[in-house]
Amino acid sequence: MPLSRRQALAAASLLLATGAAFAQAYPAKPIKVIVPFPAGGGTDLIAREVTSRVQASKGWSFVVENRPGTGGNIGIDAVAKSPADGYTIGLGQTSNLAINPTLYKKMPYDSVKDLAPIGLVASAPLVLVVGETSPFKTLGEVVAAAKAKPGSLNMAFSGNGTVAHLASVLFQKSAGVEFTHVPYKGAAQASTDVVSGRVDLYLSSVPTLIGYIKNGKMRPIAVTSLKRVDDLPQVPTIAESGVKDFEAVTWFGFVAPTGTPKDIVALLNAEFNKALQSPDVKKKLSDQGADVLGGSPETFATTIKNDLARWAPIVKASGATLD
Repeated sequence: MPLSRRQALAAASLLLATGAAFAQAYPAKPIKVIVPFPAGGGTDLIAREVTSRVQASKGWSFVVENRPGTGGNIGIDAVAKSPADGYTIGLGQTSNLAINPTLYKKMPYDSVKDLAPIGLVASAPLVLVVGETSPFKTLGEVVAAAKAKPGSLNMAFSGNGTVAHLASVLFQKSAGVEFTHVPYKGAAQASTDVVSGRVDLYLSSVPTLIGYIKNGKMRPIAVTSLKRVDDLPQVPTIAESGVKDFEAVTWFGFVAPTGTPKDIVALLNAEFNKALQSPDVKKKLSDQGADVLGGSPETFATTIKNDLARWAPIVKASGATLD
């Protein structure tokens, strides 16, 4: 039976009211946050710090679930294939959103098509370090030694195709030097070998190495960001040290499955941005060597697309490939 105009308007009003009530009620249950790396790492700490702040200020409930494996692909794929209802999000980073699509022969998700960017959270530069007994005190000394005997210095990093590995490839190309790469499965053994002097150089994230630097076991030579790190103000950037415009950082950002309602993405973005302005959050992220970013979903989407294009030729030049 056809609806009258009055009945149609009433039905439309009811739908609008129901939709508004749903939006106002969100979140009506805990929000799952998938972290694609193990508990206790830099990505995990950032996710927990930011969501804890929102939980404290808004009363929302977050449940962090660690799903490590395949360079972060397993966790991000779980996000991409979750219901697009705002109750599953993830914390992605440069590797699994911008590097892995070129590094891996087959990807289970498309980081542009299958994910809805919520917003950038932070960035963390890498730091080049040597052991406390190393003769090197400046990047200039390292470059001079590398040029005098190409391949004589070895450099540790965790995993083929990681930001650290590719940053090393980019640095060697930019500085005109050649190192012998020594890939490790994780930071623990690499750190041990650098401290003991078995490895000459180590390039890794500031959050990973800040403890070793502060206790004097490692000497920082240079950082890979364009500006100095607040927690390491005495350490020059690679650009300052003679390699003009050099930059290689890891960024972190929240993503949701494509199709997540835009009003929910906007709400999450607003609350995460508020949390990032908290002095406590800023300090805790800074203590881990990370710089707070924030910003809109559109800015994050642009960052992903730009870095996909930027890192692709560097991955290919490195020769790294994974199944």
